[in-house]
Amino acid sequence: MKSTDFDQTAGAPAGTPQASRLRADHGTAWSVLASLLWLPQAALLAVAVQWIAEGRAAEVGRLALGLLVLGVAKAVCEGRGMRLSFDAARTQLQALRAQVVQQLASSSPLDTQRAPSGQAASAVAEQAEAIVPWLSRYQTAMWRTTVVPLVLLLAVAWQSWVAALILLVAAPLIPLFMAIVGWRAQAASEAHMVQLGQMNAFLLDRLRGLTTLRALGAVDSTAQRLRAHAESLRQRTMRVLRIAFLSSAVLELFAALGVAMVAVYVGFHLLGYLEFGTWQGRLSLGEALFVLLLAPAFFDPLRELSAVWHDRAAGTAALQTLQHMACGAQPLPGALAEVASTAQAAPARVTLQALQLPGSAAATPLVPVDVDIQPGEHVALWGASGSGKSLLLAQIAGLLPTDQGQVLVDGVPMADASAPALRRRMAWMGQHPHVFAGSVARNISLDRPDVAGADIAPALQQAGLGTVLQARPSSSLGEGGQGLSGGEAVRLALARLAVAAPHAGVLLVDEPTAHLDPATAAQVTQALLQLAQGRTLVVATHDPLLAARMDRVVQLQTQTPIPTQAQTPEQGPAPASAQVQEGAA
Repeated sequence: MKSTDFDQTAGAPAGTPQASRLRADHGTAWSVLASLLWLPQAALLAVAVQWIAEGRAAEVGRLALGLLVLGVAKAVCEGRGMRLSFDAARTQLQALRAQVVQQLASSSPLDTQRAPSGQAASAVAEQAEAIVPWLSRYQTAMWRTTVVPLVLLLAVAWQSWVAALILLVAAPLIPLFMAIVGWRAQAASEAHMVQLGQMNAFLLDRLRGLTTLRALGAVDSTAQRLRAHAESLRQRTMRVLRIAFLSSAVLELFAALGVAMVAVYVGFHLLGYLEFGTWQGRLSLGEALFVLLLAPAFFDPLRELSAVWHDRAAGTAALQTLQHMACGAQPLPGALAEVASTAQAAPARVTLQALQLPGSAAATPLVPVDVDIQPGEHVALWGASGSGKSLLLAQIAGLLPTDQGQVLVDGVPMADASAPALRRRMAWMGQHPHVFAGSVARNISLDRPDVAGADIAPALQQAGLGTVLQARPSSSLGEGGQGLSGGEAVRLALARLAVAAPHAGVLLVDEPTAHLDPATAAQVTQALLQLAQGRTLVVATHDPLLAARMDRVVQLQTQTPIPTQAQTPEQGPAPASAQVQEGAA
């Protein structure tokens, strides 16, 4: 972080990046001042020893008072600088986290380039904390290393040019070797961050599928893979620590050699063996002690820089992980916008003009789809698994980009400028609606402040859950819907649509009856139709019973049979209003 990044920040509002950078500059200035206060402290100590050697011990009390004042001032400046730097770093980290979360939230949940949940949580919550020591300490250490040794070197050179020359020769070797070791440290830190994220993603994924693993007898093999991940993480952690200790050893070696050579020179100079190296004769006891007190302090900023160099490596690796995560997900068209409720849900007309679905592995390529869905019409997207129903539904919802063709809602094309307003008129339910750990009421309202508690009970009744969950709306559900059957989870999602999106005039529902028994599927179908009254409904399904209840069926795969008004073993005659429109794929 360069000082030029903090220019023109005067008068910036508190909490803005400019204000946080200004606080970081102030914190750096206070910390540098605290380090420079050691110079007068060392002078007072040297003078005190000189006076004691000359028999003037009675006058040392004045110097002791001065040392006390300087010590308090140094502590105050150091504390003030650390507090300002830490607050500025925390503010910048908060802004960075908000940016990453916003970009992840603005990307499509169907984007395969999105980071796994465990990896994203690890990067944002855990790895991002490595940025705070870097931001709060690195700039301060750089300025201390630039200013403090130079001032101390001039003070030592004022007394002895030989001692100053020793320090001047020893000092550049430390950053040189530290930089060489630091390059390797940064690479090791990046590998460590990647391994940590992968392990967290693997662990979260396997915990979610623990029931399946246990049922299929794969717990032991999963434990072995987890153990292998943990062992790899341990090895990478030890590699980072070895490099850190190596860097510290290099620093301490050259610092110890530099201080030892100054001490040897000063000792032999006081004994009269080395008469050269000063400007005016032999050094006095106080002057020699002043040089010896400044020599270790000359290397202190370099020690601090060595410590924060590894903070910089870890912080840079964490920052690159967050940036890669933010850039890896493909943003949705338009920006996210708050959904405002309206009194009435107005059904909309949905038109697909030569919409090209993403390619598939099938031998027959998918043909562009042309469909015109009238306001309030209920349409089924019919086809077998893998025919592109979910992809088409996601494109209508704006969750996947449209490379060819376009989606129009009431004549308005889905584009970057219009996407936020169009999404406010839609409600989308995927194949696997997530149930959060918490009460039924919180799962339905999603903790949105604009959802009234009085709306939850009617929504449960409308979704067909009145007798199942309405009696216990405060009961806690397990993560992923533990405690609910498959049909109850789907109906809970339908109640969520009714409460959280009462304004939606277009309902997009993906396979609501998949993997349900006929009785439960019939209940879900009835709840869906009740919810969709007065709204445009588009359902992706390969369920003939559900498709037959729609006003029209759009076929996406020509070789797949579509429901007709003929009698089938699974259903009675289709409604007379059911029509068939053959798209192609």
